[in-house]
Formats: sequence, C-alpha cells, structure tokens
Amino acid sequence: MNSLSITEKYLLDTVSKISKSKKYTVYIVGGILRDHLLKREKERKDFDFCLQKGAMNLAKDLARKIKGAFIVLDRERGIYRVVYGKAGKKYSLDFNNFRAPSLEEDLKKRDFTINAFAVEIDNFLNKDLEKNIRDPFNGLVDLRNKIIRTFSKESFLDDPLRILRAFSLKAQLGFRIEMHTLNFIKSLRKYLTGVSYERIRDELVKILFTEESYSVLKEMFNLGILDIIIPDLRQMDKVAQGPYHHLDVLSHSFETLKQLEILLNNVKADSDLYNYMHEYISGDHKRFVLLKLAAFLHDIGKPEAKILRSGKIIFHGHELKGVKKIRKICYSLKLSSRESQMLETIIMWHLRPGYLADMEVLTKKALFRFFRDASDDAPSILLLSIADQRSTRGPLTAGANRVHHEKTCIKLIKKYFDTKKQKPIIPLINGHDLISKLKLKEGPLVGKVLKKVFELQALGKIKTKSEALSAAKKIATAKKREKL
Repeated sequence: MNSLSITEKYLLDTVSKISKSKKYTVYIVGGILRDHLLKREKERKDFDFCLQKGAMNLAKDLARKIKGAFIVLDRERGIYRVVYGKAGKKYSLDFNNFRAPSLEEDLKKRDFTINAFAVEIDNFLNKDLEKNIRDPFNGLVDLRNKIIRTFSKESFLDDPLRILRAFSLKAQLGFRIEMHTLNFIKSLRKYLTGVSYERIRDELVKILFTEESYSVLKEMFNLGILDIIIPDLRQMDKVAQGPYHHLDVLSHSFETLKQLEILLNNVKADSDLYNYMHEYISGDHKRFVLLKLAAFLHDIGKPEAKILRSGKIIFHGHELKGVKKIRKICYSLKLSSRESQMLETIIMWHLRPGYLADMEVLTKKALFRFFRDASDDAPSILLLSIADQRSTRGPLTAGANRVHHEKTCIKLIKKYFDTKKQKPIIPLINGHDLISKLKLKEGPLVGKVLKKVFELQALGKIKTKSEALSAAKKIATAKKREKL
C-alpha cells in the first residue's frame, strides 16, 4: 500500500477525532481511495468524505482546528471544502452530505463505478482495507480490469462534466472507457456547452499533466468533444500547408504535441530544464502543462492568415493572429494573466529559433534580442521549436537542416541556464537620468531609449555611465527625427 505523508496522516487523524466527538460516521470515497488501492502516488492528494448529515459543521470545525480555509462549494447539495497548505503543497478536503437516504444510493449517484466505493475513515489505513470497503456496484472489479464504466445515461445528464472526467481518468490511469459509457458520451457531448469553463479547464489540465495526453486529446477530437471546448480547432482541421509540411494544420498540431511529450519525457530528472518545466506558474499549474497547451495551439492563427501567393500557400503573420486567439481562449478558460502572458509569448516567438538556426553567423545582437523578447519563456519556445521541426517532414525538409536546428536550440537552452547562474547586468542609466540630465519628457520615448541603451551595454559596446548618456542622447534625437 502506498504511504501517506505526515501531513496527510495528521489531516485524516484530525477529521477522525472531530467526527468521533460529534458521533458522525464518516466515509472516505472517490479518487483518494481509488488511488490508494492502485498504489498510485500523486504530488498532491485531495480527500473526499461523505456522511449522512453534518458536512458543514464537520468542515467548519476542521478548518478552525487546522487553521485552513472553509469554502462553500454547493450549499443546496451540502458540499463544503477545507483547503490546507500553500501552493505546491496544498490539500483540499471535500465533505458532502449523502445525496440519497443511504450510502449505497449515494454511491450510485457518483460518476463511475471505480469511484463508487467507500470505507469508514478509521479503516482507510487498515491492512485488510478491501475487506472493509463498501462496494455495492463491483467497482473493485472494474478497478482491477482497468475499466471506466458509468451507471447510466442520467449520470452524464446530472453533470455533463463527467464526459471530460472520463477522459481525464483515462489519461491519468491508463484505463479504457467501456462501450456503453462511450456511446453515452457521444450522444450527450453537446451538453458540455452548459458546463462552466473553470471546471472544464481543471479536467483539461489533468489530461495535459499526463505523459501521453496526445492520444487522449486526439480521441476526444475524433469523438467531437475537444472542439466543443476549443471551437477554433474546427477551422484548423483539413487546412493544407506548403511542401515543407506533410500534415494539415490540425494534424501537425497534434503531432507537435506528441513530439513535445517525447522530449519532455526524456528530460533528465533534477536537471536545470526539468526543474524549470516543473515550476508553478500560477496556482497548481506547472510550466510544462501550459507549454503543452501552447504547443498544441501554436498554429491556431494559420487558418485566418492563409493566403495563396504565386501558387504557394503562405501563413504570413499567423503568430500575431494566434496571439489574439490564444488570449481569448485563456480568458474563456479563466487562466491567470501570467499564464496567458506565457502562452502569448510562446506563440508570438515560436518561429524565432528557426530564424536563428538559418543565420549563417549567429550574432550576439540576434541572441540578445531573442532572450530579451522571450525572457523566462525562452527554453519553452526552444523546446517547442524542436517539436515543431520534428513534426514537419514535407518533401522540402532537409535532414541536415533539422539536425542543425536542433543543435542550435539545445545550445541556446544551455546558454539560457548558464546565463541565469551569472550575475545580472545592472543598467548604467535609468529613466530618472534621462529626464533629469537629457531633459526628456516622461513617456514611451524614455522606455525605448533605455531598451536600446541596455542592448548596447549587454553587447559590450558601452561600459560607462557617460557613454550610456551619450548614446542615449543620440538615440533620442534619432527617434524624434523618425516622427518628423
């Protein structure tokens, strides 16, 4: 049996003590029990508890005891949450009253049989756990046979999000969705339009978190589910590309995600790149999850940008159109501003590594400008570029160019982390210097001048404050003339 941390044991023990003091019979249900039986380790464990009545009182008492946050999820249905810890080490403990007169009837209202068994809290860590489990619908059999099975069509009508949950479970557990359940999903997929995007986002993130989300997302699209979540995918389907490509835009996007996952799965644990990819960008969303989404949608602007010129298909400016589309998608999915910024940056500059690799001489200026524009998203862009290139195998694609491109990207990834370990360059001048000494007015010009001066400093062309001010004066004069 997989082990619980000291914190997890403390939380369970506290729930048990409070429930005994109130004479409540509390059951552990859902994913935590399922994963415990599968000996499946997770970075974060979320606990689900049910009891006949008193869920709100129990949750409030627990929150006070452990100094956690008490949240009302659904007062009408009697569902409450206690959140303990901080981002990265946060625990959610959900409590709900029976949704039916008995435990058995309550379990039948759950999503799938593999989540429809329960055990009293004090028996959770018992060596004979399975003997103490209440399993009225043979969920343990489906668990052993790796099957995702719902109870009826009504299960999806009660909560259409369960359509997505079936696929997130498939992605996480490697199980198969049995045929009747799959038929229900196909016939009821239109009801997903009524589900809040916050909940949709959470299931999508769970899928992208897995090592092979590509195949699950591909199946979801083939069943007409994924394009309900991201309607722009319909415009990408069957859009032909030029002779450098062997796939249409959408197929290429799926292939890019597949190649990226291969790259990510081969990143050495505890390396600079691994630690970077596992950073939390916002809440509990890690960088590599968002990179996967960016990789899948990196060409989302192509259908709108496509034109035929002299008999050739071109997508000039598709990255700009892609940024606008991804911004709307991020807003719909209620992603944070930092997450949206990251996705926009990756899509905006995903072509730059290719341009750098095509240069006969990779100049310091070109490198500086790439790392300046890409900022902390540079390694993500470079990794995406490798995956993008590996997914492009048209008749005009040369093997030697591919090898050179990958070597360039790998070299630049290493350069990023080497530079990060060095002392940062301190600007020689600031905005106050420009305003007080050069008499520039506050406004966009100050920022433009500082940006150019810092570039000269980083390239070693100026080394003193007086040189910086002199350069700033010339740049400001030139900028003013441009407007005349």
